[in-house]
Amino acid sequence: MAGKGNIFKRLHKWPGLIIAFVLIYYAVTGILMNHRELISGIDLPREALPEGYHYRNWNNAALKGSLSLGTDSILLYGNMGIWLTDSTFSDFRPFHLGFPRGSDNIKIADIHRSANGHLYAASLFGLYAYSREADMWQCVDTEDPKQRFTGIESIGDTVYALSRSHLYTGLSEGIETRFTRSELPAPVRYDGKVTLFETVWQIHSGEILGLPGKLWVDFMGVIAILLSVTGILYFFFPGLIKRRSHRKKPVGKLASATRWSLKWHNFAGSWLFIFLTVLFLTGMFLRPPLLLFIAKARIAPVKFTHLDQRNPWYDKLRDVLYNPQKKTLLLATADGIFEFMPGGGAPEPFVNQPPVSVMGINTFELYGGTTYLVGSFTGLYLWNTETPEVYDAVAGSIYKGAQDGPPVGDLKVTGTICDAAGNRYVIDYEQGVIPFGHNRTFPDMPEHVLSDAGMSLWNFALEVHTGRIFQGLTGVFYILIVPLTGIVALMVVISGYFLYRRKQKKAGNVVN
Repeated sequence: MAGKGNIFKRLHKWPGLIIAFVLIYYAVTGILMNHRELISGIDLPREALPEGYHYRNWNNAALKGSLSLGTDSILLYGNMGIWLTDSTFSDFRPFHLGFPRGSDNIKIADIHRSANGHLYAASLFGLYAYSREADMWQCVDTEDPKQRFTGIESIGDTVYALSRSHLYTGLSEGIETRFTRSELPAPVRYDGKVTLFETVWQIHSGEILGLPGKLWVDFMGVIAILLSVTGILYFFFPGLIKRRSHRKKPVGKLASATRWSLKWHNFAGSWLFIFLTVLFLTGMFLRPPLLLFIAKARIAPVKFTHLDQRNPWYDKLRDVLYNPQKKTLLLATADGIFEFMPGGGAPEPFVNQPPVSVMGINTFELYGGTTYLVGSFTGLYLWNTETPEVYDAVAGSIYKGAQDGPPVGDLKVTGTICDAAGNRYVIDYEQGVIPFGHNRTFPDMPEHVLSDAGMSLWNFALEVHTGRIFQGLTGVFYILIVPLTGIVALMVVISGYFLYRRKQKKAGNVVN
């Protein structure tokens, strides 16, 4: 028994000291990430962040798309909001007046102009229409005003707006548009399953039980901080007390703080170690390399949870596109691309599908006829729905299928834009704007655009929480930070529990 006790002590003491500091920042960033809307108005200056987070050549998803308003007016939109420019991209002025303050509030997924000229914008926290009279954007009245909208299309005088879970339909009347929410029918061959990744993600964040679940995970974050702080105090204070005692200095307050730290460290750790184990274990599988084991797996939704939805499209819808030739709408979803007739039957999946990153589709455009331009972090592809082949637009050849290696392509596409002449530019996450099919350069980012560009506190918390912020120091090995932290945290919390139980038994407080 003594040997086992020594093993538990070695596994808990020094690894616990090291992991305590890491768990504090994980807990703080995790709590922030659980309340994105609440902190959406807070930005950090990018100049204060590592070089990789500075905007260069419109990179870091600064731009996602463009909309031509005439011969000399183009709207550019993306993570930097909406900017009005001319045909030569030489003059930029902000065009997101009316949106709440904060870069998270001006993250734009799509801008659409209906047949009668009304402008609509799909944002992270709602659907907006542009008021010519007020010269500003206004949030449109929907049944879910704070939903995340992902795409907008129109057919005639009818506007179709897509959120992550529903389709909204309304007569195009600008800010007066009244949208009706509808739940799309289940797709052909729907099995009712959800991804294991989504399940693990929602368990880790607590969202699987809605707001009460998220608050519980917040509480576990507070407990992780409590355990870390009390563990650090108990590690250093006994030695400090001894040194002060030898010098005949008072130690009463230190001794009291040490007893308090040990009491609450043992109490919180012994009662909540199972929940902490689940929290650490699920977090490990949300990042590579362990993510690869759950990325494609599908399971039945956990009963009586947030995932046990009647809606077959819950949190799966990513973009919508209208094909005037076939008079159908295409849905880009987390489960692939589907086609359906508005007001018709169930959406049907296409037999041949272009490769799309697990992080979602970023470019979805009609290229002509039944050919589409599809872009994501796996690359850029020309996809004809009437043929079995998919064309790799970067390699200039037929796509041969996924190869072994990282789940990203040479080009990490975050969007595409066009100039007044129709010349297309691809936006790469790292390189920024790249000419596509021509050699016309794109202007540098103006200083007044850069000065307006901050990083949301939520995105900063995400970068810290995932370990990506340390990429400049560790290179590609940053992907090991999360799994290694999880392994050490599991080892510390489990060994601490058994160490506590062993001491309780030794003191006669636990009956065998």
